[in-house]
Amino acid sequence: MKEFYIFFIYLLFLTKTVIADNSILVQSTTSTYNSGFYDYILPIIKKEINITANVVSVGTGAALKNAANCDGDILIVHSKERELDFVRKGFGVKRHNLMYNDFIIVGPKKNPAKINRTDSPVKAFTKIYNTQSFFSSRGDESGTNSKEKAIWNISNLNPQKFSGKWYRETGSGMGATLNLAAGMAAYTLTDRATWINFQNKLDLFIVTENNEILFNQYGITLVNPKRCPNVKVNNSIKFINWLLSKKGQNTIRNFKIKDKYLFYPNAN
Repeated sequence: MKEFYIFFIYLLFLTKTVIADNSILVQSTTSTYNSGFYDYILPIIKKEINITANVVSVGTGAALKNAANCDGDILIVHSKERELDFVRKGFGVKRHNLMYNDFIIVGPKKNPAKINRTDSPVKAFTKIYNTQSFFSSRGDESGTNSKEKAIWNISNLNPQKFSGKWYRETGSGMGATLNLAAGMAAYTLTDRATWINFQNKLDLFIVTENNEILFNQYGITLVNPKRCPNVKVNNSIKFINWLLSKKGQNTIRNFKIKDKYLFYPNAN
């Protein structure tokens, strides 16, 4: 009986080892997670190549930091310059364009800043600033927060002078930031995928969209195994190659919620 028990524990150990060998850890931006994208695509990847991906969903800044600390095998975020810098510093092996969508500016139906749908993001932000209308910012160094800061910079405006007044920084993810915007009738910048899947819109609506400044590129990068020996290289490469393959790209293209496509493939 004792021998059987030991044998059973040994088999259990082997099973767990096999499962672990077929798994990877993905450090990811929250927008891909909140949109339901991983719930859609990870089971397909598991079926296709038998790789189980466990996702850590945080802002882009935190994801980059975690990956640099060797806590992860793959990075999927949306801040291209910081991703390229991640590679230049030796934390990543190579960055690939994976897919894209866009950002949008949403706000309350009363529209206190009098933003027109034809206004550019710069003009929209300028109107928000000049009227001191409530603005909900993620303030978390995420990819969305970086895009927001870029628009303020192009506008030559510094809303952080009014932090805690009309400019509110949540330090949280997109869902919490949208909830704050909905609750206090504020404007905010969000990625379109999260917006489509967001339930608590209340009286928020899209005030500005379809502008080249709002382009939102996602990248995928292998964490450098020379710096992080724990990286599961073979599994990670299989995962990346599948997503970049024609089949993977078509699978990304087919992801829809409420009859709307959320991401568009453009791997190169």
